[in-house]
Amino acid sequence: MNVGFAGVMRWLFSGTAAAACGAGCLIASKVALTKPTECKAVQPEPENFMAQPITPYDELYKFEKQSMKHRMELLIMRTQRDFCNALSEHELDTPWRIDRWERKSGGGGISCIIQDGQTYEKAGVNISVVHGLLPEAAVKAMTARGKDITKTPAPFFACGVSCVIHPRNPYVPTVHFNYRYFEVEDGKGNVLWWFGGGTDLTPYYLDETDAVHFHRSLKDALAPHGPNFYKDYKKWCDQYFYLPHRQETRGIGGIFFDDLDTMSPDKCFDLVKSCAESTIESYLPIVARNKNRGFGLAERDWQLLRRGRYVEFNLIYDRGTLFGLRTPDARIESILMSLPATAKWEYCHQPQPGSPEEKMTKVLKQPVDWVPLDVDEK
Repeated sequence: MNVGFAGVMRWLFSGTAAAACGAGCLIASKVALTKPTECKAVQPEPENFMAQPITPYDELYKFEKQSMKHRMELLIMRTQRDFCNALSEHELDTPWRIDRWERKSGGGGISCIIQDGQTYEKAGVNISVVHGLLPEAAVKAMTARGKDITKTPAPFFACGVSCVIHPRNPYVPTVHFNYRYFEVEDGKGNVLWWFGGGTDLTPYYLDETDAVHFHRSLKDALAPHGPNFYKDYKKWCDQYFYLPHRQETRGIGGIFFDDLDTMSPDKCFDLVKSCAESTIESYLPIVARNKNRGFGLAERDWQLLRRGRYVEFNLIYDRGTLFGLRTPDARIESILMSLPATAKWEYCHQPQPGSPEEKMTKVLKQPVDWVPLDVDEK
């Protein structure tokens, strides 16, 4: 099976042979940007990250300008910190659980989790920085996609940030984003490198204002880097997050890309940085507008049913989840972080004709271009 880059990355970021869940656990309600957190468990650091970076601070700052590995690690640490702080503005009473874990084979990660909050029923913002040797199965998956790697096992480096937010209110959509960087030695004296990532939205009830805002934010983030990125990555996202057995998309899409190496490393990094930095603006205004909307049992049931479809995609089709679950000694808690705390299935459920639920379903059957695809269109 060709698990693809996303699959290999999910395996790497799962923390294979890592310490058990809970090792290095911290609790913090919010990490301040300009002053130390009040939580004594988290020590103030130069940038007040959610936890100590995997690579020592001195090394990160020393090599940031000349090493893409160090530059990308700082980006994902900053993205995790900033997004967690932005989420905390709407979740004042439930603290973050922070697990800093190590991978015996090299590297580690930081998992930041909220569960059973008032706004977020389950939220996870994770980073991983791992290195070591790629096993034969992972190398085969890469060569099947055109990566010319002749050495097995192959030395590699990978880092990324991954986030999934499952809100409590059915009128607040679920959001997912992931941005990552990979290096691998090809066995012929060369280092292959590439970036990947994306951001996508899964609403339970369609709000066209929210949909336009979300896609507009992503398009604006990509526009400075070229005229076709949003159009191409939006199409790729609609195709990837699709459930063939349901004949519908998981949500209203966003952007998705992989194997980004067609520009210089600096230009690719700048594109990924723009996308990662757009996550707050694309999502948090939607949370603020909808988190206090009233809802009843019917809306909650529909939310749980739609979450069931989210679970179906992740466990049946998502290449990363499948690859991780088949990997011995994988860190299961990290692999399954994307799943909601609660979901529901009903036999032959059909939304009522003319209902808001049917309106949502129709959009999932036929993806919509929420903003003009071309840069010069208004």
